[in-house]
Amino acid sequence: MHSLLDSVVAISRTAGEEILSVYNDNRPIDVTVKDDNSPLTLADSRANAVIVEQLQALDDSIPILSEESVRPDFSVRETWQRYWLVDPLDGTKEFINRNGEFTVNIALIDAGDPVLGIVHVPVSSTSYFGGTAVSAAWKRVGDEEPVRLSTNDHLANADKLRLVASRRHRGELLDRLIKQIETRFSDVAVVSMGSSLKLCLLAEGSADLYPRLAPTSEWDTAAAHAILCAIGGDVLTTEFQPLRYNQKDDILNPHFLAVANVNFDWSSLLAPGLI
Repeated sequence: MHSLLDSVVAISRTAGEEILSVYNDNRPIDVTVKDDNSPLTLADSRANAVIVEQLQALDDSIPILSEESVRPDFSVRETWQRYWLVDPLDGTKEFINRNGEFTVNIALIDAGDPVLGIVHVPVSSTSYFGGTAVSAAWKRVGDEEPVRLSTNDHLANADKLRLVASRRHRGELLDRLIKQIETRFSDVAVVSMGSSLKLCLLAEGSADLYPRLAPTSEWDTAAAHAILCAIGGDVLTTEFQPLRYNQKDDILNPHFLAVANVNFDWSSLLAPGLI
C-alpha cells in the first residue's frame, strides 16, 4: 500500500504541473460554466486527463469517480468495493482569482471509507498524503524529506480553539456556531481558507475545527478526510457520525464538522438545534 501511495503522490504532482502551466500563463483564464453553475477551466481538464490516465495505468480494475468525468449511475457505483475519488482541481474559483489556495485531491475509498488520500498544493509544491491503510500521514514540501504528521490532542487542556472557515461560504449558521463556541473557549481564532486546505490545516495541527454548514461534494473532502483520520481526527456529520462515501445517488455531503481530535467531546459545544 505504501508503494501505491507513493505512485499516486507522483501522479498528483504531475497533475499540479499541468495546472501551473495554465496558472502561470499571463493570458486571461478561459472559464466555462458547467450545468451545476460551477466553473471549469483548461487546467481542470488537463489535470483530470493526467490523473485518469495514470490511475488506470496503475490498476485498471479500480474504478474512478472524478468531478470532471462522466458520473456513472448509482446502480453501477453501489457495486464498487474500492474506487478512486478525484477532484483534479479543488478550488477552481481560487485558481481563477490566482490566490494559490487550490489543490489536487485523490482519495481511495474502500467500503464507503476514505483509506488513502493525497492533497497536492501546486503553487507551493506541498503534498499532504496518508491514510488509515498505511496508519500514518505526512507533509512534503518540494523535494524535501516528508515530515510525519502527529496526533493532535491540543484541546485536552486548553482555553483556545482554532477554527478554520470557508473563504466563500460562511453564513448565519456558522456565525451562530462561532458565538456558541465563544461561550466555551475564552480565545477563538478564526482563519479563512479555500479548497481542501482547510482540512489539511487540521491534519498538520494548525487548526482544531472546521465546521462546514454549506454544500460540498464528496470529491471535495475525501482525500483530506483520509489524511485527517490517520492522525486521529475525522469528519463527522452534525449527528456526530463519521462521514461516509458512495452511500446514495447524489454525491453531495451533508453539513459536517471536521475535527483534529476525535476524542474531544464536540457535542458539548453545541446547543440543541444549533446546526
